[in-house]
Amino acid sequence: MRGRNVFLLVLIVLMAVFAWRNWAVFSEEKTLSLIFTQVTAPFGIVMLTIMAVLVAVYFMYTVGLETAALLEVKRYARELLAARKLADEAEASRFSELKKWLEGELAGIKAQSPTGLEAKLQAIVERIDRVEHELREDIERAGNTLAAYIGELEDQITGQDRHPPPPR
Repeated sequence: MRGRNVFLLVLIVLMAVFAWRNWAVFSEEKTLSLIFTQVTAPFGIVMLTIMAVLVAVYFMYTVGLETAALLEVKRYARELLAARKLADEAEASRFSELKKWLEGELAGIKAQSPTGLEAKLQAIVERIDRVEHELREDIERAGNTLAAYIGELEDQITGQDRHPPPPR
């Protein structure tokens, strides 16, 4: 239960206790002015009735407002579900278009003359061989450089400097 509803409920209970304790005063008949005419009626009961009607109208308004909010949330949920379904269908459509395009490209490559494919394949193989050879040379040079550095460090640690620096 929300805080304001608890507050209103406590207020209504307090008003009911107040009316019960002062029922004799509430039911005393008085002359009431209704602007154009005068009526004799118990003023307290008239005011209590007006308050009860206002409380009932407030509760009906609150129930109507919450019902409208729930219906709005339900409508938004339906729209969101429809949008999600549409997005899923669009994504599936894009995947199928991509698949068709890839199949078309593959068919185009297969349709090329075999000699053209052989030449492209041979060029790719030669390039791979050349890059592999360069990589092996770079690895060998890095290994030689590393071995030289390790040798120098070993000589410095053991104190056997076989290659003293040149004299100045």
